[in-house]
Amino acid sequence: MAADMLTVGLSGAKVARGALEITGNNIANASTKGYVRRSIVASEVTASSIAMRPGDISLSGARISAIHRNADMFRQAEVRRTSSDSARATAELSGLENIESSVEGARVYDLVVDFEASLSELAADPTDPSLRAAVMSAASNMAGSFRIADDSLDAAGKGLQFEASGEVEEINIMTGELARINLRIGRTGEGTSERATLLDQRDGLLEKIANKVDVQTTFNAIGQVEVRAGGASGELIVQSGNTFALGTTTAADGTLTFDVGGTPVALNGGSLKGKALALEAMADTRSSLNALANDIMTAVNTAQGNGAALNGSAGQPLFAGTGASDMRLAFTSGDGLATAPSGSPAGSTNPGNLAALRSALETNGHAQDVSNLVFSVSSQVAGKKVTSEALDAISSSARIALDQQSGVDLDQEAANLVRFQQAFQASSRVMQVATEIFDTLLGIR
Repeated sequence: MAADMLTVGLSGAKVARGALEITGNNIANASTKGYVRRSIVASEVTASSIAMRPGDISLSGARISAIHRNADMFRQAEVRRTSSDSARATAELSGLENIESSVEGARVYDLVVDFEASLSELAADPTDPSLRAAVMSAASNMAGSFRIADDSLDAAGKGLQFEASGEVEEINIMTGELARINLRIGRTGEGTSERATLLDQRDGLLEKIANKVDVQTTFNAIGQVEVRAGGASGELIVQSGNTFALGTTTAADGTLTFDVGGTPVALNGGSLKGKALALEAMADTRSSLNALANDIMTAVNTAQGNGAALNGSAGQPLFAGTGASDMRLAFTSGDGLATAPSGSPAGSTNPGNLAALRSALETNGHAQDVSNLVFSVSSQVAGKKVTSEALDAISSSARIALDQQSGVDLDQEAANLVRFQQAFQASSRVMQVATEIFDTLLGIR
């Protein structure tokens, strides 16, 4: 009996010591991001009492049968989904703010209005050199604002493309590491501390990938994960120990498309999708800006062709180039402004053609079109800001719920330290008593 007591006490001490180690590990990693609380699973050890009598069962102590991770796969999936949505909205908002800054910073609207105002002032004295010079200066400033806006949009777009390319590389690196973790999980024992650490690493990588691209995950019985990019109908990027590279292609208008091994994939979430949406909005804005620049140049140049310059010659186009990026003055002298009707003599004060030019600009409402463009971008920014804040709040709530469920509660761990310390002392006392009994038996004469 004493020998059995020694076995029982020893096994109890081992279980208590293992539980103390796990508790200490929990406390040490309480603030470690991605760490999931561990606990031990203890089971009884039984054996046949006497040979040839298998029906007799003897309890021979306890053992640690597994180390349990307090993880909730459904809450983890919700964190990945909500963080992916939040990252998409945040990236799109950042891109839209760049668009807004590019258009407003170039002061396109203000300088279009200034150009129209300079034409109105010239009507008071069409032959005044200073007023003509003011028109040329206003026209040059307006053309410059279109170029600046286009350059700013182009720079912002290239920045987003560079960031997207970097994120694609990061995803491919992380999927490679995830595949290696899958293989290592297959080589570790179930319920071991090593597997628990690998599962923490797996979940951390999945969350990082989900921040960049929406994923669909499938887990097998031992915890290995299969990952698809673009949701349930997307393409595999991780399968067991294999990976499939995500790629990106930049179109002529600066927009992005994605593929896995050459197969197109439609992303729905993550920062990559947000950047792709921002680039689409940027392409639309640049297209609208080009259209406005072309409309203004066409209206002004048409009116110029219908009038006579100050020296009586036929009016020549005031603007050259195509689109906002190429908009510039075709001549720099104010004498070339065709303010008089065609066929008028040199030095004519007849402002007929100037009136036609002003009428063309006002009728087509170019200043209003620029204002509408700026307002549209600002409205998108305001709307997306509300959406981003809402999705961020949802993501934060999901994260808090997961942390409350799988995180470390220091009060609970402190209580466990006392409980397992007492269990260790009790097991030690059992071994001590067993030793005393054994010594007493040996001392009987």
